[in-house]
Amino acid sequence: MPKIVMTHDLGLSVEDVKRLKSLGELTIFANRPKSGEEWLKRCAGADIICSGTPGLREKYQELSNVFISLPFVGVFYLDKEILRQKNIMVSNSPGGNKDAVAEWIVGMIISLLREMLLFINNNSLSGDKLPAETRGLPGKKLLILGKGNIGVRVAEICTALKMKVDFFEKDDSLAEKSHDQDVIVNCLSTNETTRNILDAKFFAALKNGAVFISVSSREIYDAQALFAALDNEILAGAAIDDGTMNVGNTGDAFYQGLLKHPKIIATPHIAYNTDVSASECNRIMIDNIEAYLNGRPQNLI
Repeated sequence: MPKIVMTHDLGLSVEDVKRLKSLGELTIFANRPKSGEEWLKRCAGADIICSGTPGLREKYQELSNVFISLPFVGVFYLDKEILRQKNIMVSNSPGGNKDAVAEWIVGMIISLLREMLLFINNNSLSGDKLPAETRGLPGKKLLILGKGNIGVRVAEICTALKMKVDFFEKDDSLAEKSHDQDVIVNCLSTNETTRNILDAKFFAALKNGAVFISVSSREIYDAQALFAALDNEILAGAAIDDGTMNVGNTGDAFYQGLLKHPKIIATPHIAYNTDVSASECNRIMIDNIEAYLNGRPQNLI
């Protein structure tokens, strides 16, 4: 039977473990590896590897002749040429996080347009006059950059909330699509065509008072241009869940820079992190292993 190694606890259900044990000789390590070297040692002798990002990012290129199944989507740091040379096959879990990330995005749209952070637990209003009106969602223009699983789910929810939804897709004019939007949501995947696509020219041309939301890699947008757009009141606010940083690493320098700007809501790569996502991504991860063992690999990156 193939040797399956799970490099740390991924929150599998009893049924998930049962499924994996039916597919091979299973070893599950309880704690996250403390280093790339420890991750690599755990992978030794494995035919199939299930892994989170700790260790994988640093040491995947030292493996060879293995199949890796991942319970998440973002794999921009994996070099496909290295994978080919080392005969490493990788499948991810597209769509497994779509509901959770879409929930985060819609929550941030509401928070920014309704200026919720100004009013939650507020005790400074006197009641002598009404506070300034905030912006409701019906009729507001929303541009979603990227029409993948997350973008489509955001569109479904926001259409139900009576927003005017449009997509930016390959071959569209970014300037034409974005210049009059009230909300821009960045769901783009990271590749050679999207790196730094949201540059200073993009931010400078946005509608005054727009808000910007991103759940993608920091490589896609110019952070200094984002800060300038906020400082110059082109953007009224922004919400960022940085997809580049390790999950929950609040010591990340880029994340700390986001926290310093008063008009940015930042979270430490947790938009995906719900019980629903964990269950769905683990299911897809195991489905990928079954497909691979049956000679029909799926969701290959």
